[in-house]
Amino acid sequence: MPAQPSNFKRFVEVGRVVLLKSGPHEGRIAVIAEIIDHNRALIDGPTTGVPRQAFPYRHMTLTPFVLSSLPRGAGTGVIRKHLEKDGTVEKWNKSSWAQKREAIAKRRSLNDFERFCVMLAKKARRDQVRKTLAKASA
Repeated sequence: MPAQPSNFKRFVEVGRVVLLKSGPHEGRIAVIAEIIDHNRALIDGPTTGVPRQAFPYRHMTLTPFVLSSLPRGAGTGVIRKHLEKDGTVEKWNKSSWAQKREAIAKRRSLNDFERFCVMLAKKARRDQVRKTLAKASA
C-alpha cells in the first residue's frame, strides 16, 4: 500500500517561526531553537524582543516561515543573523495574517468617537456605491 502524502504542512522543527498566543510577549514572533520534549520548545526572538526561554507548544502557533539552515541549539546571535539575512520579520509584517492581526488590534483600540467616525465613513461610502449602481442600471 503506497504511503499517503501528509495533510499537515507545518511541522515543529528547529528554525520554525512561531507566533506566541499567550504570556507577556503575546502577538510577537520567535524561532524554535531547540525541541525540549513533546510539550515544550526552546524559543528565541532576538529581533522581536522575545527572550530565549522554554515555551509550551499549546501557547504558540506555527507560521509558514522556516529558517532552513539553522543548526540545533543555535545561539541568539546566530538566530539574529539568519532572521536578518532571510528578512523573515519583514516577510511576517507583509503577510496577510500579520496585517489582519494589526487591523483587529487597531479596531479594538478605537474610542467611542473614532468608532462613530468610522460608522459615518461607511455610511458615506455605502451611499456613494448605491448612487453609482443606480446610475449604472438606469
